[in-house]
Amino acid sequence: MPSLRKPVPARRLPLKDQAYEAIRHHIVTCRFAPGVRLNEAQVAEVLGLSRMPVRHALARLRLEGLVAIHPRKGIEVRPIDMEELLQIIDVRTVNECHAARLAAARITPADLSALGTTLRRTEAALARRDTEALMLLDRQFHDIIARAAGNPIVSALLANLHDRAARFWFISLEREGHQPEVLQEHRAILDALAARDAAAVARAMARHIAAFRRNVTRMIGSMPDRHAVPWVVRRGPVPGLEEPAA
Repeated sequence: MPSLRKPVPARRLPLKDQAYEAIRHHIVTCRFAPGVRLNEAQVAEVLGLSRMPVRHALARLRLEGLVAIHPRKGIEVRPIDMEELLQIIDVRTVNECHAARLAAARITPADLSALGTTLRRTEAALARRDTEALMLLDRQFHDIIARAAGNPIVSALLANLHDRAARFWFISLEREGHQPEVLQEHRAILDALAARDAAAVARAMARHIAAFRRNVTRMIGSMPDRHAVPWVVRRGPVPGLEEPAA
């Protein structure tokens, strides 16, 4: 079983939430790889928690579509589904470009400052090749814009899409050549927002999401078999995919 390097969240959280945050983080960053089997007892032991909060966390993750619980077979981290990814990208393109247009008219100086800070932190993470930090900062950048749109319905929709796309973001950012491209795309979005140019920011956002789509599909399409990129699998059953329980 992969090691759990991420610290358990602060003790003020209920135990079941601590377990949820820690396990979800390891699924999103592919330390718990798609298709791997999780052993409830060992996860609980490594987290230093009892099995009950871990069980609650896994049930919540099942509802979010990140794990599947199979009777008598155990818990499986859901394989990454290319068809689902493309559907998420389609919905993101429509709604995130719309949110960017709204944000161009409503963004505040504080929002612009927060976006600038995020990009400076992204530069630092890029310099140290910290893919995990880049993923979290990417999410932060998009969250700020979604909130700046001033439409709570759109913001909530995008938050859900971002949650579902988190593993894909991490996979895309694993290719180092794509990392500086993302930073440049984010700068173009920020420049258009600062100019309050709704059409320009929508175009910049559309280009950014399209580049993400090309990068992920290229990575997956170029692999000769599942072992080339071990944390990505194709739709449908793959013989030998399941790994033994830890």
